Order: sequence, then C-alpha cells, then structure tokens
Amino acid sequence: MEGYGYSADEYCVPEPYPPVQAVGKNRRYAEAMLDNVGGSNSEMSAVAVYVYDHLATAELSEVADAFRGIGAVEMRHLEIFGTLARQMGEDPRLWGSGQGGRKSWWSPGYSQYVQRLGPLIRGAVKVEKAAIRKYKAQLRWIADPNIQENLRRIIADEEHHLKILARLYDTHVGRMEPYPGSV
Repeated sequence: MEGYGYSADEYCVPEPYPPVQAVGKNRRYAEAMLDNVGGSNSEMSAVAVYVYDHLATAELSEVADAFRGIGAVEMRHLEIFGTLARQMGEDPRLWGSGQGGRKSWWSPGYSQYVQRLGPLIRGAVKVEKAAIRKYKAQLRWIADPNIQENLRRIIADEEHHLKILARLYDTHVGRMEPYPGSV
C-alpha cells in the first residue's frame, strides 16, 4: 500500500489477502460484516482512532508513522467487510447492529481520544484485542469459507498490530505488561 510518501506494507502480514467473494446471500452473515464496518467495535472505529493517534503523536515520527500505517491497513479491512456485506445484500453504510435488531449509525463517540502516549498506545491495544475477539467469535458460527479466510487473514493483521504497538510502547514508554499478544 503506497501513498503519502510511505508504505503501509510493514503494518500488515506478508501473506496475500484471499479473494473477497461471499458464497451467497446470507442476511445474518451480512449483518455481522456490516457491524465489522460500522458498529461500535468496528474497522471504522479503528480507523478513527488511528487517524487521531497519528495526528496526536506528530512530534514522534516513528509512532505517528506507525499509527498512519496501521490505519491504512484498517481501511483495507473496512473495504473487505463492506464488500462482503454488499455481496450478501446489505447497504455498506457506516452502521452496525443496534438494539432490537435495528441498525445504528457509526459515531465518533465510539472512539476514545487520549493525548498521553502510554494510555494512547494501551487504548490502541484494547481496540485490536476487541477486534480479534470479535472476529474469532464470528469464525465459530460463520460457515462461508471465503468469509472465514478473510476473517483469519484480518486477524493475522490485527495480531501483527499488537506486536508493533508493544514495540512502540517498550521503546517510548516502558515495558508493557502483560504482553498484548494474549487475547
């Protein structure tokens, strides 16, 4: 991924992404993918966090660049989930599952905006861990093999982000305990 004079390739695992092609229409799967797009725990929430974190850490170029790169990868995930939702008949707007089965619009209020570096990185770790838990839970009930492949590939990126965030924390703040790889 190229753009703005940097490469986001180091912020995703080197394996290629699988084809983005749902086997067929499935409303329940489509709603899950849509929630991955614009729910409170979603790729849009991750993108918002990383855009803010990039801007808030502008004085620390290594950290700011990492947030920008991770954010670019999260945008790729957003596109994958939106494409899958659309293929299965959902309108890929920024909304997710709300109460009573009603859709609710994504809100910037879903994100936390922290300025101190330690809490900011820990907040990013929390976002990544929540996404991993959510996608692993979806793997347990979604039977579409292509969606499963995409979830596994995206989980690999999210786990890679945890390692990057731990390195940044160790370098710029101090030792992160417990190691963020445990979800």
